Amino acid sequence: VSGGEDEIQQLQKALLDYLEENTETDASLVFSRKFYIAQWFRDTTMETEKAIKSQKDEDSSEGTHHAKDVETTGQIMHRAESRKMFLRSIIKTAPYQFSTLKMNSDTVDYEDACLIVRYLASMRPFAQSFDIYLTQ
Repeated sequence: VSGGEDEIQQLQKALLDYLEENTETDASLVFSRKFYIAQWFRDTTMETEKAIKSQKDEDSSEGTHHAKDVETTGQIMHRAESRKMFLRSIIKTAPYQFSTLKMNSDTVDYEDACLIVRYLASMRPFAQSFDIYLTQ
């Protein structure tokens, strides 16, 4: 995985499909699935707010790149909306429709799901700054 936006969404979809498939064997996976969707939606909102705030701070300090910043803000908003639309489409999908929407979930087993969770968790801000916290 190269870490691009599409790859992350594919991993998220594969993980959600795995959780959906195994809800019959473990009822807590229903909660886990809803938690992940809500967390990713929240992360998207927080990242967007942080990016826009940092752009406003740069804009007030420099002021010369205003047109470029507006375009970048538009790109940030577009990317956030595409992420949110992806998550909303998963939320709105009825459970019986998952069999037609699966994208290789047959190849995702428990070990793969654990690996996906670890990778997605490593992308979170706390995991990325954990070494800084330890050194301090």
